Amino acid sequence: MNDKLKAFELLLTIMDELREQCPWDKKQTIESLRHLTIEETYELSDAILDKNYNEIKKELGDLMLHIVFYARIASETKLFDIADVLNEICNKLIARHPHIYGDVIVNNEEEVKSNWEKLKLKEGNKSVLSGVPVSLPALIKASRIQEKARGVGFDWENKEQVWDKVQEELNEFKIEAEKENNHTKIEEEFGDLLFSLVNYARFIGINPEDALERTNKKFIKRFTYLEQESKKDGKNFSEMTLAEMDEYWNKAKKIK
Repeated sequence: MNDKLKAFELLLTIMDELREQCPWDKKQTIESLRHLTIEETYELSDAILDKNYNEIKKELGDLMLHIVFYARIASETKLFDIADVLNEICNKLIARHPHIYGDVIVNNEEEVKSNWEKLKLKEGNKSVLSGVPVSLPALIKASRIQEKARGVGFDWENKEQVWDKVQEELNEFKIEAEKENNHTKIEEEFGDLLFSLVNYARFIGINPEDALERTNKKFIKRFTYLEQESKKDGKNFSEMTLAEMDEYWNKAKKIK
């Protein structure tokens, strides 16, 4: 524990020194750090998907620096400091886990989630869904919306029902797409289809954001192979036929 406290104290000391002495750090504001924090979060996400634990460690450090940075800036105008930040999350965790720090009894993970959402409503949230950030990417937002609705009992009973809904939405999308005369309606039905697929993924324990990102990475790797190998063979990529491209694509699929 002492080593952890010393490391955190060192980070706080370095942050103070940078804020007081470094021209770049002195210039930063809470607003100017925002886009950098978002970038660091996505870099952490990439490292997690790649299972690169050394990079995960580094990216967690970058995010920790940002947290300390925000608190240091806020402390300069007496808004809050790092102790306030830590006390806030500790108090929330204690309040949200009455089955650990109180006399509430839970039997499984689902009951914990359900209690969590009910406690948030008691704390003043106007809606179960009010805690879903507006700026979340749509796929992640769909997952969070569904998880929060499930937390208060609004959900399907089994995955078969959800799959039936997927099939229903697929048929409705297909009907509208074949009409080709109402782009808004086609888009609406496509959104419904995606939402139902996200729901099904949740029921079978798949994170749709992670699944899609892994497919993105796989496509990039195979497409890059196609470009590089065709160039080695002296072929002009833009002039190749689809059949020629498929030959390289099939080779790329065999490479892990």
